[in-house]
Amino acid sequence: MKTAILASLVASAAAFAPTQQNSASTSALQAKPFENELGAMTPLGLFDPLGLIADGSVEKFNTLREYELKHGRICMLAVTGYLTTAAGIRFPGAESIPDGLKSFPALLETKDGQNVLLQMLAFFTVAEIVNRDASWIDNEPEFPGDYRNGALDFGWDNFDEKTKLKKRTIELNNGRAAMMGIWGLVTHEMLGVSILPGGYLPGQKH
Repeated sequence: MKTAILASLVASAAAFAPTQQNSASTSALQAKPFENELGAMTPLGLFDPLGLIADGSVEKFNTLREYELKHGRICMLAVTGYLTTAAGIRFPGAESIPDGLKSFPALLETKDGQNVLLQMLAFFTVAEIVNRDASWIDNEPEFPGDYRNGALDFGWDNFDEKTKLKKRTIELNNGRAAMMGIWGLVTHEMLGVSILPGGYLPGQKH
């Protein structure tokens, strides 16, 4: 009787034990598309909580990566400008303009200030037009966000592949940090809580 019971238990266990093929299939299902792409780094690895690229679409991935790079570049400039004006540095004639978010209503108060805002808008428009892949010329971008268009180089083509990957990783991570950074700076300014050295709160006239 004991032998029969033992045999039944072994048979039941064998019925529920996964085969080698099922294990391979499970591993394949757990593997994420693009998990080895640039930017998928420890400790999070490929961070896609909304499953935007779960379908494995290369076109969608490249589009989102281009957006990420562009927003990161803009935010790096934004953080630099925010901290520069917070340090009291101004263009000649703009010494009375406060820094932070209060600069916009201050500029709107005068004709010269309104002209400055119009110039900023014109610059943003031109920058958006220029900083994109020129599809009308015979040039293939090396990677998403490559806007050199066969004209600008600054020595990039002289780097080996390892150096290029390192520099692209640095840009991507700095852009991610800047996106969080400018959001943190603006949020704390709106809350009236300083996170700058000396407890300085932007929005004051120097």
